[in-house]
Amino acid sequence: MLKQHLQLKLGQKLAPQQIQLMKLIQLHTLEFEEELERELEENPALEIVKEESKEDDFSSLEDSYESEGTESIETDFDVDQYLYDDEPNYKTASSNYSPDDEEFDNESLLTEGQSLYDYLLEQIHLVNISEEDEKIAEYLIGNLDTDGYLRREIKSIVDDLAFSQGIYTTKERVDDILENYIQKLDPPGVGARGLQECLLLQIEKKVSSDKAVSLAANILRYQFDALTNKHYNKIIQKYDIEEEDLRDALDEISKLSPKVGGNFDTQTITINQEIIPDFVIQVKDGQVLPMLNSKNAPTLRVSEEYKDILTTYSHDKNSSEHKQAALFIKQKLDAAKWYIDAINQRQNTLLQTITAIVKFQKDYFITGDEKSLKPMILKDIADITGFDISTISRVVKSKYADTPNGIIYLKDLFSDSLTNDDGEEVSTKEIKTHLQEVISKENKRKPLTDDALVMILKEQGYNIARRTIAKYREQLNIPVARLRKEL
Repeated sequence: MLKQHLQLKLGQKLAPQQIQLMKLIQLHTLEFEEELERELEENPALEIVKEESKEDDFSSLEDSYESEGTESIETDFDVDQYLYDDEPNYKTASSNYSPDDEEFDNESLLTEGQSLYDYLLEQIHLVNISEEDEKIAEYLIGNLDTDGYLRREIKSIVDDLAFSQGIYTTKERVDDILENYIQKLDPPGVGARGLQECLLLQIEKKVSSDKAVSLAANILRYQFDALTNKHYNKIIQKYDIEEEDLRDALDEISKLSPKVGGNFDTQTITINQEIIPDFVIQVKDGQVLPMLNSKNAPTLRVSEEYKDILTTYSHDKNSSEHKQAALFIKQKLDAAKWYIDAINQRQNTLLQTITAIVKFQKDYFITGDEKSLKPMILKDIADITGFDISTISRVVKSKYADTPNGIIYLKDLFSDSLTNDDGEEVSTKEIKTHLQEVISKENKRKPLTDDALVMILKEQGYNIARRTIAKYREQLNIPVARLRKEL
């Protein structure tokens, strides 16, 4: 039996405009420029104000736009549905895609070149082999990763050849083609199934009677585990050599490349990694002055031409075509108004956030010394600005600032705090800096263990547990003591 009942629910939903504003906030300068260019192309009712006409502020145009007869339009169909059908991308993309789904497709930021795949195909086509062997070789080349390694099992490739290419072959035959054709191609080391094989393929190309090269090849072939674990004494005893001989062999090995495909574009496309700072921070007379990069602060306005067209069409109530045209233009003008407001909110949010960060870390920006960085978390800046923590996170994400001490990544300014022996709160960034300094000055023949590092930092007033030292060391990409050992 059906029953009716009332149910009260409390919920919170973000409007498409709010979602798009969050998206705009997290864009760095290059992405923001792309987004702005796309919007200008899609919405002709939106214009960038030239330098000489910046006095024509959008706010002065808003009242006249509202009073130009747009409410006199009469229509027999659902205006909202019409607006949705022609809604600009910025109102729908955020609802359909997460930030991880965004693509970076500006052609000006992409460079094209010959890929490792194409380079190897050119070479294999010049080799005198049977047609079927050539197809197997091409398939092997297609399975190489961007570093030039073959990571897949040969048995899996044999199965794939049968199912997808109709080529029935054996593991031994594929091995033979890999070792006698693919691994003979340039660059040396291509087609290796692991680091050891990659380095061996390169050292074997060095036709030389040089003692250091021969020893290096022997070490790579028979003492690879001892080499990777830096058990140098074991290698010296094994070959009954002097330390100087081992040093020469290690020098030869250091000239080899662990990633032979690194000099080629990945499948013809590589993203240009140029950094353009989002903020400019200047220091004058002891004052720290934060500013937005000018590319982050364009002056926009609603097109006067489109407003005039809307006025003309909206006064003609008899023509169905004019009514539809008026609705289309009104939608574009509304979108332009909202976009201008969103850009202004973005600029305001970015500027308030960087101002709060600069105020909090004033000593650091004046001195440039990382040791003067104060412990600072996202909540600290959120409390100062009144913004939500998630908003602050979006602002600092992927953002850089041009300071008197160089370009810095904003996220690097944030760190937790620990209390030293004097009862003062110090930034974990400061502790990591001390840790790096201690390790950089250690005797590389006898690197400091984590226990030794604990004792040294304790003497400097930082009472830190061994596991914390290990965590900070890993975050700094510093290997364990035995892997830092040098001759």
